Amino acid sequence: MAVRLHWFLPTNGDSRTDLSLGNAVGAHGARIDAASTTARKGDIDYMAQVARAAEALGFEAALTPTSSWCEEAWVITAALTQLTRTFKFLVAFRPGLQSPTLAAQAAATYQRVSGGRLLLNVVVGGDAIEQRRYGDTIGKDSRYARADEFLAIVRELWSGEEVDFSGEWYEIEGARLLDPPAWPTVYLDGSSAAALAVAARRADVFLTWGEPPAAVAAKLDAAREAADREGRELGFGIRLHVIARDTAEEAWAVADRMLAGLSAEQIAAAQSIQRVSESEGQRRMTALHGGRTDHLEVAPNLWAGIGLVRGGAGTALVGSHEEVADRVAEYHDLGIEEFIFSGYPHLEEAYRVGEGLLPVLRARGLVVDPGERLLHPA
Repeated sequence: MAVRLHWFLPTNGDSRTDLSLGNAVGAHGARIDAASTTARKGDIDYMAQVARAAEALGFEAALTPTSSWCEEAWVITAALTQLTRTFKFLVAFRPGLQSPTLAAQAAATYQRVSGGRLLLNVVVGGDAIEQRRYGDTIGKDSRYARADEFLAIVRELWSGEEVDFSGEWYEIEGARLLDPPAWPTVYLDGSSAAALAVAARRADVFLTWGEPPAAVAAKLDAAREAADREGRELGFGIRLHVIARDTAEEAWAVADRMLAGLSAEQIAAAQSIQRVSESEGQRRMTALHGGRTDHLEVAPNLWAGIGLVRGGAGTALVGSHEEVADRVAEYHDLGIEEFIFSGYPHLEEAYRVGEGLLPVLRARGLVVDPGERLLHPA
């Protein structure tokens, strides 16, 4: 099966050198710091440039993050559906910050307004400080339990039938979603046992950050086993940055320049935040580099340098277009079908990946363009 390629919208701003942009961290968790995003604002004009470029180059969708440090994902992507034609938006959202009935209604409206271009990325939340900004004070395990009920209700509402639900977190009476449109594919990432359990029961696609292939294989096996116990099947995706050039030397020179632009103070500040994160995925990302600034190639062509200052997905595929294609094929052989890529800055790197890497993947039969997929569905 061919892979599906997605891009990323840096709605906190963009830069050639500041690796923390797009998922910044600061002294008190995810930061709100206008001074940190002066390179390129994450406004609608720039996001439209990135989205249109990704659409034209053959990417199917773009992941849009959710947090207090970026534009609200539902709103900005709804606007972008009117500035693109077929491009989809993988909207990250936090279940529990609004009712499941209202969320289902919003998703259905989004589907109708956009012509079925909504994908949903469930973010349960691994930063208690960030959650408290939204008035959410429950613990991590409780957030997963609540997300489980939330998604169960949304799926039931999508049947179009009247829904009554009584659980630990929600009491729903007489809810109904009128004329449900196409179901928006639900993505969920996480590395904890709780994340795997909820994904197995409620998600369509399980996402992982870019760990070495052996670690990814083990995680996918665990997710498959959990889904088997639920009598379900999951799709799989991976989130990675990319530095691909005509030659490996050029690509690693870019990575070296990025690393050289990081100060010891920046790294220390970011690492102090990462160490107290509740996220198992963040712990695994941090363990790949351990705060080091050397020996950051943690698997062939897999560089952990971005994670020194960027929370969340912190690894990049680095190498020639052929080498990066080799790594895509390697992950694909493990069962990864969807790749969410990004690069700094996101506009220019969309072109580099789209014009350099994608032709290699097409030549190998690994990629089918979104338009061709619509003409010849699997």
